[in-house]
Amino acid sequence: MKLWTERSLIARTTILFALIACVVIGSLGAYFYQSAEVSLQRRADVVLTGRVEHFSRIVHDLYSVSELKKRPLLFETMLGAEEDVLLFRRPGEAPFVDVNPGNLAVPDLPARPAGNLPGVADIRQTLLPDGVPVHWAVATAKAREDGTEVEVIAGHPMTHEMRMLAAYRNRIVLATLIGMLAATLLAYCVLRRALRPVREIATRAAQISPANLAVRLDSEAAPLELRQLTRAFNAMLDRLADGYQRLQQFSADLAHEIRTPVGVLIGQTQVALAQPREADEYQQLLESNLEELNRLSHIAENILFLAHADHAGLPIERQPVDLQGELLRIADYFEGLADERGMRFEVDAAGVVSANPMLCRRAINNLVVNAVRYGAGDTVVRLSGAQDEQGATVTVENEGAPIPDAQLDRLFDRFYRGDAARSAFTESNGLGLAIVKAIMHLHGGTARAVCPMPGVVRFELRFPGA
Repeated sequence: MKLWTERSLIARTTILFALIACVVIGSLGAYFYQSAEVSLQRRADVVLTGRVEHFSRIVHDLYSVSELKKRPLLFETMLGAEEDVLLFRRPGEAPFVDVNPGNLAVPDLPARPAGNLPGVADIRQTLLPDGVPVHWAVATAKAREDGTEVEVIAGHPMTHEMRMLAAYRNRIVLATLIGMLAATLLAYCVLRRALRPVREIATRAAQISPANLAVRLDSEAAPLELRQLTRAFNAMLDRLADGYQRLQQFSADLAHEIRTPVGVLIGQTQVALAQPREADEYQQLLESNLEELNRLSHIAENILFLAHADHAGLPIERQPVDLQGELLRIADYFEGLADERGMRFEVDAAGVVSANPMLCRRAINNLVVNAVRYGAGDTVVRLSGAQDEQGATVTVENEGAPIPDAQLDRLFDRFYRGDAARSAFTESNGLGLAIVKAIMHLHGGTARAVCPMPGVVRFELRFPGA
């Protein structure tokens, strides 16, 4: 089986096609051979019954028994076959006409009433030592001169027919072998030509590399059976190219995020080591370094969480979470941070959501921090929640700078931030919304950002039902 599966598709299909051709041609040959054999036997039986009928009429209408005894050569000439048998005899007596060139043993044939001619079904068959069948027929006629019964016995060895069938069988075997060979060659040629688009697709696919992800397969030039495959392959390449681009951007953004705290740590440490310092200065340096190290630790934790969430391997335990109570607690927790920017919260929620309490709180916290950090000062951050038959929805809405539609879908990408936000000083590392999306993915829900009106940004979390 392993050897068979290791063969090429052309070789396997060609072999199967050759076997099918052999079976079909052989079956047809066997059918025609059987038909020819039956036809020859029936023809011989019809001739044999006609012969005994003819000679029975001669005995009854033309010649007397004495005249028949004087003309044995006449009957040999009338038979026209060197091996055929013809006997005339009275019941229980020796034949008075005995034409039997091959000295064949005459079997015991049942007597038939005078005038009752045999049919094809009455033919008897014996076998010669070499396996050749001999067909026998018998008829009874009343002699012309005295009305006594005379048996007419005719026999026909199927020697010539068997030779003909043997030659026919040999031709069938030869035709089967030639047909199988021709079918094999034709199948191989046709398959090679038919699978040429597959080889072209393979050649085209071999040109694809990380440095050349723009290559695509020509689905319009492909056969109809391969168009779906080429389109699916092109769609896969589009996804790979997009993922590779995102990975490159992620690597660049990760290096950018880590470079800043590492650069600060190196710079401050070099300055501190340039000359002796007081203990207070060293303490301030360590405190500053600790802040940068905490920032690096936070980035590492977030990246690790996202890596686990990407594989959807984190089992989560869900339980009912009261939306109003949860949103009120989150608003109270971030009230001090909002007061620094003159912002306040409005909470309007009802119902429960089936979610992991800690992950749900973390997702909403990230949205609230994002709203307070990038929202306009002296505005209202609205927290709302609602439950329906399909699940629950949590919404965080704030006022701020308009976000172009092209950027709304990218807000949940890792390390992605708008140009204005990136240029300004911020404690954000660009992973908050990516974590929100990952948490919703673990819950089987969705996260999206919309601008219902200019200057208003709304983030919606959709949790499925239990």
